Amino acid sequence: MHDRLAPLYPQHLATLRERADKALALGGFDHLVVAASTPLRKFLDDQDYPFVASPHFRHWLPLTAAPGSWIVYTPGHKPKLVFLQPRDYWHVVPDAPSGYWVEHFDIVVVRNAVDAVAQLPAAGTRRAIIGPECPTVPGAEANNPQAVLDYLHWHRSYKTPYELELMREASRIGARAHRAAEQAFRSGASELGIHMAYLGAAQQTDAELPYASIVGLNEHGAVLHYTNFDRAAPAQSRSFLIDAGASAAGYASDITRTYAATGHDEFQALIDSMDAAQRDFVARVRAGQSYPELHIHAHHTLAGVLREHGFIRMSTECAVSSGVTSAFFPHGLGHPIGLQVHDVAGFQQSERGGTIARPDGHPYLRMTRMLEPGMVVTIEPGLYFIDMLLEELRSKPVAGDIDWARIARFRPYGGIRIEDDVVCTPDAPENLTRDAFAQA
Repeated sequence: MHDRLAPLYPQHLATLRERADKALALGGFDHLVVAASTPLRKFLDDQDYPFVASPHFRHWLPLTAAPGSWIVYTPGHKPKLVFLQPRDYWHVVPDAPSGYWVEHFDIVVVRNAVDAVAQLPAAGTRRAIIGPECPTVPGAEANNPQAVLDYLHWHRSYKTPYELELMREASRIGARAHRAAEQAFRSGASELGIHMAYLGAAQQTDAELPYASIVGLNEHGAVLHYTNFDRAAPAQSRSFLIDAGASAAGYASDITRTYAATGHDEFQALIDSMDAAQRDFVARVRAGQSYPELHIHAHHTLAGVLREHGFIRMSTECAVSSGVTSAFFPHGLGHPIGLQVHDVAGFQQSERGGTIARPDGHPYLRMTRMLEPGMVVTIEPGLYFIDMLLEELRSKPVAGDIDWARIARFRPYGGIRIEDDVVCTPDAPENLTRDAFAQA
């Protein structure tokens, strides 16, 4: 992996330096100071939550376990890493920096937070300090200037070749772990057992994954963010929905698959229709495609799936305009992904900020921008049998055009979601997820 990253990193760093130069000029600052951050302390406790490095820090460096460290960049100068390597016999001390990237930084090793702050530009200088408001470090409180953040977030939407290679790796790890999870499901494992199989194949702990895994058997597939992990396997496993990703040097993959147990042919046919629809949406990830319009197109397509499988008798247009499709598909088609699972700038109007509103009636869509080369988005249509939403649907005038008996037959399966991570290119989209499954 390092052999692939080493030749790509210098250009990635040059791109970040160029972006930082422009962001600092826009905001009227001389220095960019980026905190890795420090662990959050649990309330009324002497233990911390698992450490997660700031995405701005990880953007510059493949360091995910360097709490208390800093990056300092001044235009025209080599970037500096202030690396905190404490004297500590209670915890594992971070190894000294090494690898393909170290030659591109001036590295200063310090032993405590006070010495780290002493290495930053002086408090009287014009410094843009990017970091969390809590916990603060005395003498280096974050100011997070909006003009600087807006510019950096906007351009973070366009992934460098280095970033895309790390995202391919995250997808490969995730696909390998998904294969293991499916095997555990086929063997009759519980939700917790499936999750443990996933972790083992990914070789990542829960804290290292980019988000909490969703592992739902049967009706649990209808809970969009189901994270309970039943310890006992159900008497009969009919269906399995898993939404789980993996990390590579701080970059995320976000993958969802839905499976039918052997012999449940009707549900498998519905999965197949959803898979075909999802592939069509992926093929439309092209430069110039409005993401909200793709989301609306997905609703019309899913109305056709509902008609084809006998759930509704109304027209496609009526199913969308009356909110019927939103009862079965209540979330957005997807979101930007990269250093964060739900990456920044999904609604941003330009590099100067601003917001592009969601279309009316679609409050959970997480991206409203036009697709452009270099962007990576998820495409994750869903079709669920959610009791609360179905009960609301029963009170609408269109309820007479819905086959409630057929819906009752499918409620025990929960729902379907199929999700791929897709790169918008100048030509055909690159499907990171399907490519990774082909290699797994």
